[in-house]
Amino acid sequence: MNVRPLHDRIIVQRIEEGEQKIGGIIIPDSAKEKPQQGKVVAAGNGKAKDDGKRIPLDVKAGDTILFGKYSGQEIKLDGVEYLIMKEDEVLAAIDRVAAGAGKTATSSVAVKAATKTTAGKGRR
Repeated sequence: MNVRPLHDRIIVQRIEEGEQKIGGIIIPDSAKEKPQQGKVVAAGNGKAKDDGKRIPLDVKAGDTILFGKYSGQEIKLDGVEYLIMKEDEVLAAIDRVAAGAGKTATSSVAVKAATKTTAGKGRR
């Protein structure tokens, strides 16, 4: 792919989630929601300020991000579907942190969410 997004835009490839099942019923592809998680394939050079300097982007190629349901424009390059969006449409970047030797990488977003739900539960 020889496409470079301009300014503060990024090109994202959606990360497909596993097969959705509700109560043992398999949901057909036409009824599934599109994933709101993706991998940044390419990023622009940043937004230009009035004085000509560029503000670099917070995300870079290879980052895993979360974005809104209706974010970006769908494009097709070489038969593969991508999204092109402004960096402002990115909700969060998922940091993958190695949990230790022999363990798989975990998401700090998931860890923070789990900690948030269990915090405040005290002994009775």
